[in-house]
Amino acid sequence: MTSLHTTQVRRRRLGVAAAAAGLFATLLTAGPAAATPDPGDHPAVGTGLSASQEAVAAAAIEDGEIPGVDEIVHSDNITPLANIPKDALKGLNTDLAFQGKYAFAGNYDGFRIFDISNPRSPETVAQVLCPGSQNDVSVSGNLLFLSTDSSRSDNSCASTTQPATEKSSWEGMKIFDISDKRNPKYVAAVETACGSHTHTLVPERSSVYVYVSSYSPNETFPDCQPPHDGISVIKVPRKAPEKAAIVNFPVLFPDGGNPGAPTNPGVSKTTGCHDITVLPSKDLAAGACMGDGLLFSIKDPENPKIIDRVQDNVNFAFWHSATFNQNADKVVFTDELGGGGAATCNAEIGPKRGADGIYDIVGRGDHRKLVFRSYFKIDRPQAATEVCVAHNGSIIPVKGRDLMVQAWYQGGVSVWDFTNSSAPKEIAYFERGPVSLDAVTTAGPWSAYYYNGYIYSNDIAKGFDVLKLDDRRTDPAKRVRMPELNVQTQPDYFDHH
Repeated sequence: MTSLHTTQVRRRRLGVAAAAAGLFATLLTAGPAAATPDPGDHPAVGTGLSASQEAVAAAAIEDGEIPGVDEIVHSDNITPLANIPKDALKGLNTDLAFQGKYAFAGNYDGFRIFDISNPRSPETVAQVLCPGSQNDVSVSGNLLFLSTDSSRSDNSCASTTQPATEKSSWEGMKIFDISDKRNPKYVAAVETACGSHTHTLVPERSSVYVYVSSYSPNETFPDCQPPHDGISVIKVPRKAPEKAAIVNFPVLFPDGGNPGAPTNPGVSKTTGCHDITVLPSKDLAAGACMGDGLLFSIKDPENPKIIDRVQDNVNFAFWHSATFNQNADKVVFTDELGGGGAATCNAEIGPKRGADGIYDIVGRGDHRKLVFRSYFKIDRPQAATEVCVAHNGSIIPVKGRDLMVQAWYQGGVSVWDFTNSSAPKEIAYFERGPVSLDAVTTAGPWSAYYYNGYIYSNDIAKGFDVLKLDDRRTDPAKRVRMPELNVQTQPDYFDHH
């Protein structure tokens, strides 16, 4: 356990920083068209800064506009309880899932299981070495699912990197038996077209359906041919996971989806989905699909059916993830401007890009529409070296309010209220100062989720964080207990007391 150094927090606003706009030169100074062509959580290549940029960053720290290197700051209503640094798995930390007293933390090199029965002192139960980005992780019953979205020599955990141009290369879904949490067993693998960047579970009694999101086909890739305009649907029998198999590949974009540039400069061309969130209690799903946002019905989980589709060709570069509110009359979509590899929380980029888009769901049944209401973005300026963008988050379950906790890479963890879709506001935060002042660096929380009374965050570089949130607006959520949580399989929180 590392000690957590906290400081008296200064409220820092983008407006205050505008005068020092020179500090916030970024990878995206050329404007929207400079957004990377295929974003989606790519580790940043350390891009150096000029001496003058470094000097301005140092001055901003001196003036209290941004925290110092690795300095921890937070709002008064957040208490950091624990930080568990990386151990055997040295890769980037990624997504989180929960079951009972356990947290499952993905890492580019495998996954780690924590016992969180004492949130102030999480204990490592197992570390499984199984390289393959991003190792997006989820759990259902005795099964753990792991996404591989990098081309490997085979489907084993001892595989090595191999070009996607080779037919024998493998990427897709791996399945583990976690009935013994101290000794997970690798039991099945299913190869999927273009790999598995992320995945989403639709659990049934005897089987689990897995929606596999992947993208970026290429004519030179034998197992990832264009057009790649849908998702792979895998059916996994719970009692015989080794029989897992693809049962459908529904085409979600019969017209090819958003064409991207040059038609829509700065917008990703749609060649699949990045992430899908399902709300099984309402037979709904929301898809964040590169250049498009989707609302669809999953009444028949093998055959999802599109209800509505939206684009934002002004401010959204890459539709990254989606979150429903509890009443299923709103969806929050995130824009991963710069692909998780650029500093986008600054005055130059502004408050509407690299942000969340809040949409109301209006109408009924198959006639429902997604209607844009507003953007939300953290207003705390970040250094030009800090990769910062809207990323993975979850609902905080409070009846009558729409509250969310969200990761922003080096922007830290933000808690915000979107009960009024048109006027969202931040109500709590936790962040570390820049990891570096001389190169653009990928670090900070990949995922920040609320589970059984606490916020858990998987920091890409710094490890596993546990935060306590004490606020009259969020306190009722402490009474809601879940037996299991995969955030992309959104539960009906008030059905599980």
